[in-house]
Amino acid sequence: MLRRLSLALAVAAASNGMAWAAEQAPLSTKTDLVTVYQEAAANNADLAAARADYAARREVVPQARAGLLPNLSAGANMSDTRTQVDSPANTSSRSGTVYQANLSQPLFRADRWFQLQAAQATDEQAALELSATEQNLILQSAESYFAVLRAQDNLASTKAEEAAFKRQLDQSNERFDVGLSDKTDVLEAQAGFDTARANRIIAQQQVEDAFEALITLTNRDFASLEGIEHSLPILAPTPNDAKAWVDTAAAQNLNLQASNYAVEAAEETLRQRKSGHAPTLDAVASYQKGDNDSLGFSNSGAPGQARFGGDVEQRSIGLQLNIPLYSGGLTSSQVRESYQRLNQSEQLRESLRRQVVQNTRNLHRAVNTDVETVQARKQSIISNQSALEATEIGYQVGTRNIVDVLDAQRQLYSSVRNYNNARYDYILNNLRLKQAAGTLSPDDLAALEQYLKSDYNPDKDFLPPDLAKAAEAQLRGNPQY
Repeated sequence: MLRRLSLALAVAAASNGMAWAAEQAPLSTKTDLVTVYQEAAANNADLAAARADYAARREVVPQARAGLLPNLSAGANMSDTRTQVDSPANTSSRSGTVYQANLSQPLFRADRWFQLQAAQATDEQAALELSATEQNLILQSAESYFAVLRAQDNLASTKAEEAAFKRQLDQSNERFDVGLSDKTDVLEAQAGFDTARANRIIAQQQVEDAFEALITLTNRDFASLEGIEHSLPILAPTPNDAKAWVDTAAAQNLNLQASNYAVEAAEETLRQRKSGHAPTLDAVASYQKGDNDSLGFSNSGAPGQARFGGDVEQRSIGLQLNIPLYSGGLTSSQVRESYQRLNQSEQLRESLRRQVVQNTRNLHRAVNTDVETVQARKQSIISNQSALEATEIGYQVGTRNIVDVLDAQRQLYSSVRNYNNARYDYILNNLRLKQAAGTLSPDDLAALEQYLKSDYNPDKDFLPPDLAKAAEAQLRGNPQY
């Protein structure tokens, strides 16, 4: 009787027959998760743009503060004026230079004070939005990193599947040659192999695409990445209480905190617009120095004739009060606009709060679902492997046909891909849950480092090492394994 085609045998055939992954990713140049994040933090263009945006936005504070500080200006005026009177005929001229300095100090400017308060709130909002961008880069690094590992594991499983279908095709040809099967079996096996080969080509492209996305994120080229071990604990979130996570998110979610400052800035802007109706009071001082002609000191009877000789100095100091009476409705319109902007910012904050609550609850459920799914998917591999071997035995003795065998093989490798997808979904959903709660940090990536395997080979390590033994135990009816 022919040897049953086990999953371990297919993996070995794929590893020996297809060395693409090994050629693309030398083990000596593998990169870990933290290094990828560090490269992203140093080279990511979106993060650099966000930092530049923050540096620009924080300048609103000194700009607003300037409206409350003294304003000092200096200047000079040089002129040459000629005056001619027709009757009686008389011509005079005046020329000279005047130097002047003016000082103004706001004493009561309610609008500028509220403008400063709004600017400070905007500065806090910008800082939190930058922090949210930096935190999101942690998640992006993990998503890009594990997208590569997911694609590599998917490629490894499709290569093993292709090798399994190739072996089935060879067996079908051998059976046809000795008259144990008809041409239909060969054609069915050929169709299965061709499909598996097409899937392997697509999976190979997906690996290359995943590496390309990692290059875009970090502006660095990586030959290979360290893989995640199957010993990674698959545990429920701590605490396993959705309300506790929601409360943490309400208090610490960075985008939600930024929206609070956006509302505060809108409130201060409204106060600023309202204070446009208030009077203003400034202390003013001026100083002028120039010759008497330039300053206009002359006898009233004869224009241009100096009353004083030499230079003249003028000094003045006083208070300047301005009471707005009517500005064409501009101030009232700006107040109405600010009311609506405040309402807009409050509604956006409420929308964001609801979204954060929804995402936190959904992600908490997703992590708990992932915990059960990973175990179920692992058991599914064992069951499908046992089912495949049983189907192959039936095919050898004539109780099953080739279509049954091919379907069992497809189910087996589909369960393999589902298992690996569940593992990576668990890792990423954990990180997304922490981001929603506002607690995600680089330490979470460092915590995964201990489960990364520097000699990870996708062609051999995409499956848990105990699967073959577990499948054989199940096939023999040993449920306690």
